[in-house]
Amino acid sequence: MRAIGIASFIGFLACVPLANWMIGHVGTVCVPNGPCLIPVAPGLMAPSGVLMVGFALVLRDLVQRSFGTMAGLVAVLIGTATSSFVAPTELVIASGVAFLLSELADFAVYTPLQRRGLVLAVVASSGVGLVVDSFVFLSLAFHNLDFIAGQIVGKAWAVAISIPLVRMVRRLTPVPG
Repeated sequence: MRAIGIASFIGFLACVPLANWMIGHVGTVCVPNGPCLIPVAPGLMAPSGVLMVGFALVLRDLVQRSFGTMAGLVAVLIGTATSSFVAPTELVIASGVAFLLSELADFAVYTPLQRRGLVLAVVASSGVGLVVDSFVFLSLAFHNLDFIAGQIVGKAWAVAISIPLVRMVRRLTPVPG
């Protein structure tokens, strides 16, 4: 359990700078003075960092399952600080605020649901977190919601890809006390 928690914590913290770096460097198209975009569904594009944010939502839940609620909150605070340090100047506030609010929303939904089922808790909390992150980030970073559908779909893909890992963790770890 400890190894899963440590790996989840490291992975969670790695998602933050990677997402911010990807927004400016990885995509099938990069908008001048804007984000680099990737296709997330037919006709739907999103800033490329969406995948890492989706994974971060799941990994934070696994940190909490492994080490408890305080560790989950500490991970959110460290992740927020890291986000603020690694994002380009124009994205620092948007990234930091979106990360903090989305992870706290994820925490608020995951915590009461975790005893009812890990997969249910992760999917529900990640769903809430990815909507909050998408709305806050796009509003603050680009002052419009042009990519909100793509953001939500892209993050949902990352959550869906993570479900086999969550199911494995559920089998390997006891229900938290």
